[in-house]
Amino acid sequence: MPVTNIHLIYPMCVMVFLSVVVLLVMFRRRVNAVMTGQTKMAHYKTFSVGQVPEEALQAARHFSNLFEIPVLFYAACIVGMILPVQGMTLVVLAWLFVAARVVHAFIHLSYNKVYHRMSAFFTSVVLVTAMWAMILFTALSASAAS
Repeated sequence: MPVTNIHLIYPMCVMVFLSVVVLLVMFRRRVNAVMTGQTKMAHYKTFSVGQVPEEALQAARHFSNLFEIPVLFYAACIVGMILPVQGMTLVVLAWLFVAARVVHAFIHLSYNKVYHRMSAFFTSVVLVTAMWAMILFTALSASAAS
């Protein structure tokens, strides 16, 4: 079966699963913080009462981050499926984006070395930009042909 733009659904699904995994990590870290007395349950009512351990903050920040640049990825995949963007290149870019985001999540939620995390983040931004450039080229080519 040839690779077509419908295959973009697979890297999109992996990104959704990554978001769910990070959500579960965040939840576990928040529960641990409350159970060990590092923070009070009241904090989570308004997010303004008391202190929260760094690892819980990291997970929350990373979960929020999954709704920033990845939104451009989801949009690119959907537009790529709608437009006649055929072939392997867009799918490969999508998988590379997902790989960069998995690496970014691993770094952020584990040893959190900023330079390493920044490199993974920058790589994902370059990849999603390349996806959009490919989509733009396809759109311009289609409009010039008609």
